[in-house]
Amino acid sequence: MIAIKVFLKKISNLKPIIFIDQLIYRIQEDGVMTTGTQLSFFLILSLFPFIIVFLNILSYTSLVREDVLGEMIYYLPLETKKIISNFANEIAQTSSQGLLSIAAILGLWTASSGLTPVIKAINRAYDYEESRSFFRLKFMSILFTIALLVLVTLVFLTLVFGELLGNKMFSLVGMTDIFKALWTYMRIIIPLLYMILIFALLYKFSPCASKINEIPLSATLPGAIFTTLGWMVTSVFFSHYVNNFGRFAITYGSLVGIILLLIWLYISSIIIVLGGEINATIEYFKIYGYRIHENKSFLTNLVRGA
Repeated sequence: MIAIKVFLKKISNLKPIIFIDQLIYRIQEDGVMTTGTQLSFFLILSLFPFIIVFLNILSYTSLVREDVLGEMIYYLPLETKKIISNFANEIAQTSSQGLLSIAAILGLWTASSGLTPVIKAINRAYDYEESRSFFRLKFMSILFTIALLVLVTLVFLTLVFGELLGNKMFSLVGMTDIFKALWTYMRIIIPLLYMILIFALLYKFSPCASKINEIPLSATLPGAIFTTLGWMVTSVFFSHYVNNFGRFAITYGSLVGIILLLIWLYISSIIIVLGGEINATIEYFKIYGYRIHENKSFLTNLVRGA
């Protein structure tokens, strides 16, 4: 028991350990896992209205809606893909343009409900007291939803027209093969950069910070990069596991697609909140110094309990 205490005190001087210690403390203090459960509930409610709005926007572009949606849900498990694809196809085939437009307006309001708890969770991570009214938070949620829709559409416009433009430019100098090799990587990098921008903006404007404590965009990048890469990596591994090793269909039968969608949204929710907690932890050390603070420390509580 004494040896454990000595070991814990020794590693508590290492900077990475200090950071992880504070992060774990904040995860416990802010109830990140519980928040993830709440977020996943709101996200499942807002996902399908979001798809309706997105399909409506794509109807005014030259993009093929099915192909674009297929790109968006590429990393999801097969059963979950089927649910989303079937829903999108049914909406596209059975709804008129007028009805789809009305549904898009109503869907925008519903889809924004998924972002309101995200904003609250990130605000809690920074330990800021929420003083904004319900209507202001709702307005912010709608603005974020619109920005997300625009940015997602821009991603696919960039991918489609970027490839066409690149092929034309490189063919003029006889370097089409080089462009094709580069484009293989650019198809991955472009969506990643857009996602980092989306999360950086979310982490910047979500906290109820005063003008004095305004968070610069650069300070939100660590959490935005973590969330983007974390979401992609966990989605790939989760999809691979479910498609190759999971036996969910045996347990849940025909409900397997919905269950997997809920699990994926729960994982995604936790990652989004963790990104905010990482930014808040970095901000905490800037204010209070890079050391373990006994009143706010996971390791200290562990040593006391040992």
